[in-house]
Amino acid sequence: MKKNLNFYYLFTLLVFLFQGCQTDDAIIPEDNIALPPETITSVEGFYLLNEGNMSMNKASLDYYDYETGNYRRNIYSQANPEATLGLGDVGNDIGVYGSKVYAVINNSNKIEVMDVKTTKRIKVIEVKNCRYITFSNGKAYASAYDGEAQLGDNSPNGFVAEIDTTSLSITRTVKVGRQPEEMAVVDNKLYVANSGGYSPPNYERTISVIDLNSFTKTKDIDVAINLHRLKADEDGDLYVSSRGDYYETPSQLYVIDTKTDQIKKVFDIACSNLSIAGNKAYVIGSEFSYTTFDYIINYSVIDIKTETLLNESFLPKTIRDAIKTPYGIAVDPVSLNVYITDAGDYVSPGKLYCIDKEGNTKFTVTTGDIPAHIAFKFKTTIKQ
Repeated sequence: MKKNLNFYYLFTLLVFLFQGCQTDDAIIPEDNIALPPETITSVEGFYLLNEGNMSMNKASLDYYDYETGNYRRNIYSQANPEATLGLGDVGNDIGVYGSKVYAVINNSNKIEVMDVKTTKRIKVIEVKNCRYITFSNGKAYASAYDGEAQLGDNSPNGFVAEIDTTSLSITRTVKVGRQPEEMAVVDNKLYVANSGGYSPPNYERTISVIDLNSFTKTKDIDVAINLHRLKADEDGDLYVSSRGDYYETPSQLYVIDTKTDQIKKVFDIACSNLSIAGNKAYVIGSEFSYTTFDYIINYSVIDIKTETLLNESFLPKTIRDAIKTPYGIAVDPVSLNVYITDAGDYVSPGKLYCIDKEGNTKFTVTTGDIPAHIAFKFKTTIKQ
């Protein structure tokens, strides 16, 4: 194991050195691109948060307007010229709730709250090493590592912050496991995937369950090591991914029954990201091995009603061949268009692909660096 850990630290160091040697030439200019318009349903368009490389302050925000077909890049900087550092360092998640957009900027230790129509900054909420965000009943919930972005065996337990979406103030916090990641709310319970990713091989392996009335942790569900993605389907089941240990323990996808809080199904497929829409879960498997220093990539579809893995891919072969580094995915809940991003070499502008439900490519567009997180803009009467 010591030899494996040495490889882990060496590879991590090489990645940071490579990123640190890049120039700022790949910054995307502020511009509009004409794309095919979409039929307006309950979905009006979506925001795409580009992560940008760590310590390079290159997170950026794009928007695709369904009615006009306009794809606007780097809109945060346009709307907020007084923000001299731009959106910040590493865009890790984004959500739309009511009249506001919430962008989680991980290494800048903040959540940027913007007006959903103008993307003008409303407030910055400071949250230490924040990771992901979800919403329920007028509240936002943000997971946070509560520690520096660095490897080590002494990292503290993370926490979840409850944010009132009217006052935009943190009202309560609760401790969970180390390095908590994605979350979902089911029946007034908040489920949080703990990773322990800063201290390999001493990973966490639980989902923390928080009662939203008392805002206390009621239990931990033992699942698997190094958890990450966590999505709820319309029946209340959770789909949660384990990243494995990048050596002998592979990535897998688990289904949790929230009525019993027990594992009900295990899929032996890698899962680096997924989106659930209609009766299907769309899964990107991009599994890296520190033994081979290579990726194994797959694009899988699961029928969530029968909980079966289908013998099909949701991408045409031409797009599978074109994508270098599959990264973000979101599926429009009405049209079932699949939006998938390619991070490329991680230091240059990426790509966004749109695939319709028949498997046809509708468009491809250039994004910012490391396009990662998509939040749909819905027609809504929520005022928060």
